Amino acid sequence: MPDLKKLIRRPEFAAFIGTLFVFLFFGYFGWPTFVTPLVTAGWLNVAAELGLIALPVSLVMVAGHLDLSVGSILAAGAMTYAIFTGYFKLPDFIGLPAGLAVGTFFGYLNGLIVTKTKLSSFIVTLAMMFGLRGLVFGLTRLTTSTVLVSVEVSETVRSTFGGRLYLTFENAIVLWVIMAIVVSWILYQTRFGNWIFALGGDETFARAAGVPTDRVTIWLFMGSGFGSALLGVTQVALFGSAQVSAGQSYVFYSIIAVVVGGVLLTGGYGSPVGVIFGTITFAIVSQGIYSTGWDSDWSSLILGLLLLIAVLSNNTFRRLALSGDTVITKSTEVKPITSEEETDNG
Repeated sequence: MPDLKKLIRRPEFAAFIGTLFVFLFFGYFGWPTFVTPLVTAGWLNVAAELGLIALPVSLVMVAGHLDLSVGSILAAGAMTYAIFTGYFKLPDFIGLPAGLAVGTFFGYLNGLIVTKTKLSSFIVTLAMMFGLRGLVFGLTRLTTSTVLVSVEVSETVRSTFGGRLYLTFENAIVLWVIMAIVVSWILYQTRFGNWIFALGGDETFARAAGVPTDRVTIWLFMGSGFGSALLGVTQVALFGSAQVSAGQSYVFYSIIAVVVGGVLLTGGYGSPVGVIFGTITFAIVSQGIYSTGWDSDWSSLILGLLLLIAVLSNNTFRRLALSGDTVITKSTEVKPITSEEETDNG
């Protein structure tokens, strides 16, 4: 059965099995509450919000890096939007792009520091996480004398970013689907996606083969910053307010979702489809336990066990993939670049 063997070797296969398992698990113990539209909307909304961060972060991790600053960047983007629009009363078409631009800028700063200093992205983004958190807190208190800013969001922005479908499903689900399509296209249909796999596989070899490694790294961190800020402004549009402490839990939640989705911490291997399953799995575990009547404290135990099992199973399926005749990740063949691109890379 060659087709079945090929399917098993896909990076998202283990993630799909994990999602199916937790869905059936909570479907059984939480029946019939778990399958009601309200509970379904609950875990879908969580998956969509987490996915807006996890999908760009997955590209960073496929390239062999980590981004621990996503929570602080989320808060920075959300507070920028809230202060511009809610405090200074500027229109949404200024405040919202400003929030996205701030998130993208700090992502750029992450990438620039990583590439210029050659420090570990773990250390750089960890420092950014704490530094930016303090900066957002200080500037917000200095400007508004508070840490919570309310916003009167226009109807256009609310219906686009913060509205709900059928009163329960957030518009973030639509944004999540769009981002999943864009990330999948980048990773599998563009030369840039080819470079990402090459960078995660062996940065030294990728650079020697002509991949503009510094430029790729910077763009990936910019994408991560944009995704974090996008979730930030989406939450402002949904709830009509922003606070400086928002988003800190997404630092680890995004990594959990990406790892459960089949992306290796060592880089060079992964799939956006797997990350989608990873976010759904996380959302079902975190929300599905409420439908069972169990103590919600058990959700942390389940998440911890799930993460450990996911890492073990992902390594197992990766070994299966590499031992087979079929290559299941995007080819890391590097296409030559022009002299202009080589100059841009430095």
